[in-house]
Amino acid sequence: MLTNLTIKNYALIDELHVSFSTGLTIITGETGAGKSILLGGLSLVLGKRADLSHVKDNSKKCVIEATFDIAKYNLKSVFKTEDLDYESQTIIRREILPSGKSRAFINDTPVNLDSLQVLGERLLDIHSQHQTIQLTNDNFQFQVIDALAKNETILETYSASLKEFKHLKSELKTLQDKKNTAIKELDYHTFLLKELEEAKLVEGELESLEDEYETLNNVEEIKEKLSLSHSLMSNEDIGIITHLTELKNHFSKLSGYSNPYNSVFERIQSSLIELDDVFSEIENLQEQLEADPNRLEQVNAKLQIINNLLQKHTVSSIKELLQIKDELSSKVIETEGLDALISEKETAINTLKSKLIVEAESIRKNRITIIPKLSTQLESILATLGMPNAKFNIKIEPTHSFLNNGRDELQFLFSANKGGQFNELKKSASGGELSRIMLAIKSVLSKYMQLPTIMFDEIDTGVSGEISNKMATIMQQMSKTMQVFTITHLPQIAAKGDAHFKVFKEDVNNVTQTQLKQLNPNDRIVEIAQMLGGTDVSSSAIAHAKELLN
Repeated sequence: MLTNLTIKNYALIDELHVSFSTGLTIITGETGAGKSILLGGLSLVLGKRADLSHVKDNSKKCVIEATFDIAKYNLKSVFKTEDLDYESQTIIRREILPSGKSRAFINDTPVNLDSLQVLGERLLDIHSQHQTIQLTNDNFQFQVIDALAKNETILETYSASLKEFKHLKSELKTLQDKKNTAIKELDYHTFLLKELEEAKLVEGELESLEDEYETLNNVEEIKEKLSLSHSLMSNEDIGIITHLTELKNHFSKLSGYSNPYNSVFERIQSSLIELDDVFSEIENLQEQLEADPNRLEQVNAKLQIINNLLQKHTVSSIKELLQIKDELSSKVIETEGLDALISEKETAINTLKSKLIVEAESIRKNRITIIPKLSTQLESILATLGMPNAKFNIKIEPTHSFLNNGRDELQFLFSANKGGQFNELKKSASGGELSRIMLAIKSVLSKYMQLPTIMFDEIDTGVSGEISNKMATIMQQMSKTMQVFTITHLPQIAAKGDAHFKVFKEDVNNVTQTQLKQLNPNDRIVEIAQMLGGTDVSSSAIAHAKELLN
């Protein structure tokens, strides 16, 4: 419910702060006093787009702030979805800056207008003769029927099943598309995979093959160089080892004289050991080296295969080729296994489809059962509102499609006159009739679900005093379970309120301002007397006002 409203620098309002309570709240005032300004400010809180022309003083910020007690509204899931902090006392603030930029906040968290509208429509319902489009909307009509049918729990189950059903169908389509694409590519992938498998690639072998190729391809030159190297080291006359051995022998005798000679001797001895090792390695290389034209051909062929594959797959290493091989293998295996996955997904979809059908049937059964009761209640209320011949013909027809709220199509037909043809509401009811129908529907709904605060904006226009009294009684009954506001010009309705506010204009420092004042009991008598007889209040008008209030 709306508990507090603050408006600053909006239209003709300089600054306004008012608190509201439960029950039926009446708002009255002369035409042009500013009731529409109040509604305009509330509409901004609900997410309506801002207009700088509504700002009273363009040099200052315009602020509209509303506090709602939402403890009974079960809105925690909405706050979670919108990523907002839940507070049982929720404050919505709208600001229009001098620059024309608009900002919105929910519990001091900045939000966009979409989030504001999502929450706003669950907190406040502003209804006038010109705002009955909701009444002709299928979703709203289903909401009415399902509220009476107590379908809330099963609709939640159905909704969850439908969400999973759509998700599985999406996954199935993805698999089927994947299969179609994979089938087209399977032959090519298989060919590439076979080519890589036949190459028998080993990570790191490219470098060893290149070394082996260079060796085999230059075997004669290598032999020659190794032979010369062997002679340089081992020749009796000029060999390096021979001379170094002789040098070692000389320093062997000197090493005993002092440390410097011994140090040189140890270095010569160390070099000789290293040269002996090198000499042995050269001999090993000579023994291992031999010309092998066949092996050279094999190595060359393997290198050509590897280089062709590297070029073909635009990579630079065998490691990358092996990765491609694994990926191709996975694709081939995946393609071969897609049928099993598709079959598994189809089974799950069929199982869930059967569950959805059962749930939808249960929803339909509850709807069909409750329709006669809804028609009777609405027709009874409308009869008291001056529409004694109003009749409803509500039809539920099954459909094969899974809709968001079941598998039904709805025809909400209406006839206002005896013997008249049934037709869609928007084609068979006038604006005034639609307003009374909406009042009747909201009245019925208030008995079955927690409705948001509702504000009726002069929906009593054009009705008689007797009917307006019935309308007021209905609003009064509704206000026992919800907060109801009504803006009215009729004293019969104004007298039924638990609280009464008057909108009026006054001149402050030669500037016209709109004010909102809560009336005390004596003020109410005068206000209702003026509504009965004009500004010149007579004693009979006062008496009549007291009678209405009592």
